[in-house]
Order: sequence, then structure tokens, then C-alpha cells
Amino acid sequence: MSYQIDLSGRVALVTGASSGLGAQFARTLAKAGAAVVLAGRRTDRLKTLRAEIEGSGGDAHVVELDVTDVDSIKSAVAHAETETGTLDILINNSGVSTTQKLLDVTPDDYDFVMDTNTRGAFFVAQEVGRRMIARSRGAAPGTFTGGRIVNIASMAGLRVLSQIGVYAMSKAAVVHMTRAMALEWGRFGVNVNAICPGYIDTEINHHHWQTDAGQKLVQMLPRKRVGQPQDLDTTLLMLCANESHFINGAVIQADDGFGV
Repeated sequence: MSYQIDLSGRVALVTGASSGLGAQFARTLAKAGAAVVLAGRRTDRLKTLRAEIEGSGGDAHVVELDVTDVDSIKSAVAHAETETGTLDILINNSGVSTTQKLLDVTPDDYDFVMDTNTRGAFFVAQEVGRRMIARSRGAAPGTFTGGRIVNIASMAGLRVLSQIGVYAMSKAAVVHMTRAMALEWGRFGVNVNAICPGYIDTEINHHHWQTDAGQKLVQMLPRKRVGQPQDLDTTLLMLCANESHFINGAVIQADDGFGV
């Protein structure tokens, strides 16, 4: 006997879908049967990913989204629902970082990280959550009214790491934001959870793992390895599944034991 998570009939919005974890999340949800809305600023890359997903038999759509602009968030979510119908799943993934000591952080550096990772994540979740709650309030008894919001935080939100202090602060806020949303929105069937990935090999940081500094960091990890984007697939699918209605406010470390 096998167990399969089936997201057929569900619509998922994935922010930051143009590369890295966001692109992998979109592929994974599409393979599970969800219609995916690919959101981000680099629409050329989103269109390439859409073609890949559609070529594999999936259903994908593209919307332009700048999470630092509230008007852009509202427009993108409205556009997504016009094309696909109501949103059932949000993967709140957009994120940026800088590397520097705290004494070297400028106001622009601070705003760059916080505006995307904390403020942007909040207002994306708020806009989608508002629509999920409105649907829940007006739905006929017995119909599907729940929603799944998965905020992508970081192990750095649970364990401070040197030279990425502002990033760690931004992701710690996302962790607490997740719990606050879970508390307020759970009564409407909207489950809000977070994944805290460890070090993952993506196109953005791939070169780093070949450097002396990167190899030194790898040697500090419990199993002396970095993860691959697909290592988060099962955690993501579990939190998005229709059957996950009893998981709310969870903050799941997916870091190969680094935070232990």
C-alpha cells in the first residue's frame, strides 16, 4: 500500500518562483496536481518555468509581483484569482540577504532585507489570507473552505549566524508572524505554518560551496553536506495537503540537524 498527496483541484501561489527554492516548490506542487501561479519580478524566467511545467503536463500561470510594493501585491493576487479562481495555497517564499557585520549595516541594507523578508511576506500573507477568510465566511456548509499558507523562514530565524544578523532578524520575525497568523486565522480553516530550511545548494550560492570559506562551513555541518532543493519536497507537500488540517502554527526545521 502506498500513500500519495493529491492536490488536484487546488490552486497554489508561489512567490519568488523565478529561481532556487521557489522554482522547486512550484514544480513539486504542480507534480502533485495543483495549478501553480508563478509570481516574481523576473517574468522572463517565470515564463520559462511555466513552459517547463506545462511540458510535463502541469498547469502553470505567471503574474508579475514585487513584494516590496503593496499595490503590486494586491494587483498580483487579484490577477491570479482572475486566471485560476480562488487561491487555496500560498508559498510565501520571496527573500533576500546581505553578508556583513552588524556595525557595517547601512539603513539601505536594513531596509533591503526587511522590506522583502518581513514586510513583504506579511502583506502577501495578509492579502491572500483576507481572501481565504472571506471565502470561508461565505461558503456553503460542507464545501472546502480551508487554506494553507506556508511561510519560508530559515534556520537563521532560530539560530543566529554571524555576518547575516539582519537576515536572521527578518526570518525570526517571519517565525513569530507565522504563529500569530495561525492563532488568528485557524478558526477559519486557514492553517499557517513555516519551514526553516538549513543550507541548501541553489544557483545563487552554488559557487560558494566550492570556495575555501564554503568548504569550511560544510565541515561545520552535522553530516558535512548541504541540502538540495528537493530535500524540502516532502515537508512542503505535508503542509499543503488537504489532510494536514491539524497542523497549524508549526515551525519545522529542515536543516539536517544543524540547529540541534
